[in-house]
Amino acid sequence: MFKVTIDGAEVEVAPGTTILQAARQLGKHVPPAMCYYTKLKGSGGKCRTCIVKVTAGSTKDPRPMPKLVASCRTPVMDGMIVANETSPEVIEARKGVTEFLLINHPLDCPICDQAGECHLQDLGYEHGAQKTRYDFERRTFDRIDIGPYVQLHMNRCILCYRCVYTADQITDKRVHGVLDRGDHSEISTYIEKAITNDFSGNVIDVCPVGALTDKTFRFKSRVWFTKPVSAHRNCPKCTGKVTLWYKGEEVLRVTGRKDKWGELDDFICNTCRFETKNTSDWVIEGVVNIDRHSVISQNKYTLKPEKAVVPELASKHTGEGTWDHQLK
Repeated sequence: MFKVTIDGAEVEVAPGTTILQAARQLGKHVPPAMCYYTKLKGSGGKCRTCIVKVTAGSTKDPRPMPKLVASCRTPVMDGMIVANETSPEVIEARKGVTEFLLINHPLDCPICDQAGECHLQDLGYEHGAQKTRYDFERRTFDRIDIGPYVQLHMNRCILCYRCVYTADQITDKRVHGVLDRGDHSEISTYIEKAITNDFSGNVIDVCPVGALTDKTFRFKSRVWFTKPVSAHRNCPKCTGKVTLWYKGEEVLRVTGRKDKWGELDDFICNTCRFETKNTSDWVIEGVVNIDRHSVISQNKYTLKPEKAVVPELASKHTGEGTWDHQLK
């Protein structure tokens, strides 16, 4: 086992572990990641948001690395010392990366279905500038139809390649990819072919921004007004383990279950995702535990009153028998 220190906290990891994976095992001082995805081979190294400073390469060679490195692609060495949140150089560089990612990104947050669970929103809040220094016209793309279920907004894309790797590795035949080069690069289909593969909906879940969204959920609700519930069904195509997003008694959308890093536990089929939206089709397991710091948790938690309350109003504070009570 290798010992690595990240922002003063030590963790033991197996050889071959990357700095980002080590930080996740540590559970704190975790760099942001917009392109890396654990289940997708070849992902990472494209967005540069996870850059860190290696102040000591290893016990045998304690010299620092001369430049900032992408933590998602850099393996740890025994005795390595890494600076992430404690390095002013890293924070300043991450602000620059964020500024570049936002240069052509439209201000669609008020109408974007990804708002509330968008990693770029989080990154912009933590490291973004108050206003852009970019004076040129933003890059735009003509909207194209890539299929009956997935809506492509290329103007929002940050070219993380996650959707391309997903189609490559879990579907039989990929029909979309990155076309052209440089500033003209775009996600598109070849010869206007529609994406109809039965696992194509997973590109929605892996997209870190609002470039690929669910057409069946389009403009129906803000995500923080919905209530996520874990459910499963016997599906011959996938595991059938999903999250149902309710508004009242209606299931507005179905997604795969995600871990604390926003990555899917299992890829699900289009039948489960788009065509099975009745509660009677599912076995309900319980309410999803939401991070209290997430905007999705808005109005889903009740705080214990610090002072004594009037008895007849106590039920309003405890919320017993309600969704809020279950989500405490």
